[in-house]
Amino acid sequence: MLHILTTLGVIGGADGPTAIYVTAGGVPMGFLLACLVGYLLGSIDFGILVSKYLYHDDIRAHGSGSAGMTNMLRTFGKKAAALTALGDVLKGVAAALLGEWLFVSLVPQLEPVCGAYLGGVLAVIGHLFPVFFHFKGGKGVLCAAGAIIATEPLTVLILFVVFCVPFLATRIVSLGSISAAVAYPICTLLLDLYFGYNIQTVVVSTAGAIAMAALVIWMHRSNIKRLREGTEYRFGQKKK
Repeated sequence: MLHILTTLGVIGGADGPTAIYVTAGGVPMGFLLACLVGYLLGSIDFGILVSKYLYHDDIRAHGSGSAGMTNMLRTFGKKAAALTALGDVLKGVAAALLGEWLFVSLVPQLEPVCGAYLGGVLAVIGHLFPVFFHFKGGKGVLCAAGAIIATEPLTVLILFVVFCVPFLATRIVSLGSISAAVAYPICTLLLDLYFGYNIQTVVVSTAGAIAMAALVIWMHRSNIKRLREGTEYRFGQKKK
């Protein structure tokens, strides 16, 4: 396990000078690095980058103001939406896998899934509030999906079905996203119990799922308001 040693000072004694060291590694360093890596990866907002370098514009100045795939699709088209979706999913995958690796290396006393969820949750936070783009990003759905792919791929398949049912019935993307977010912690808990995972894994996975789901739902609060008013955008609907 990697440790970083820091010298606080040197004191004298009968047998000569004695250095005092403080260990700044292990558990604190593992948590810190997993959080930092996850957040910085999440802050790489592909919607903003694609709109800036391919279209010389800022997606946040159009439509819903979100840098997510749906707004990219209706503003710049399929190519922009596909590039945004791919980047957002992959950064979620990378954040979770790197968080897991850091815990294997630095925090072996805890389950690696702890690092995976820590990296995933921070990646979603970074996506919502990217440090590189004035803390204004997307709504976190695809970034969270990437983290789920890395941690619980079977859950992704179930959530995809949960997303598709209301989306196909209404053509409202946000309704599908919110439904999947609500179902995410429930599916995670039930599958973990079904497969007999240890209590630490069950607790961490469920807590991580609740955190990511809560962030996604909170970022959809304006969509929820429009859903109640019956004015929410439907997929394929012409821009006004």
